[in-house]
Amino acid sequence: MTHGGKRERDTAGQRSLASHGAGFVTSGLIAFAVDAGVLFLLTHYAGLDPFSARVFAILTAMVAAWLLHRRLTFAVKTSPSIAEFVRFAVVAAGAALVNYAVYAAILLLWARMPPLAALVAATAVSMCVSYVGMRLGVFRHRA
Repeated sequence: MTHGGKRERDTAGQRSLASHGAGFVTSGLIAFAVDAGVLFLLTHYAGLDPFSARVFAILTAMVAAWLLHRRLTFAVKTSPSIAEFVRFAVVAAGAALVNYAVYAAILLLWARMPPLAALVAATAVSMCVSYVGMRLGVFRHRA
């Protein structure tokens, strides 16, 4: 193998990793926008209370995130399935629990920590949990 061949593979791998990461972030941001948009629409125009509206917003955002991650992050070529969505929902719920646990632990251990800083740290940890769960559990058989 030539040195140039190795360099081409390395560059392609870095590009693939960059697009993979960009897909993960983009999917998360779009899902967040869906979540916020549905919440806003249901509370301001449909007259739902914020607690009921939040349930519908979370469910809508979860479906959007699943479909987006299949396409943008993991480039899955097979058709979506209920089993895959259930695995995704389990990973998402687990990541949410990790997020809350880390958030609460930070605030309990460091009482002077601003809640927003705790949220950022907890979100960083839960993003890692979410990605690993998706990569190894939900989309492990990607095309």
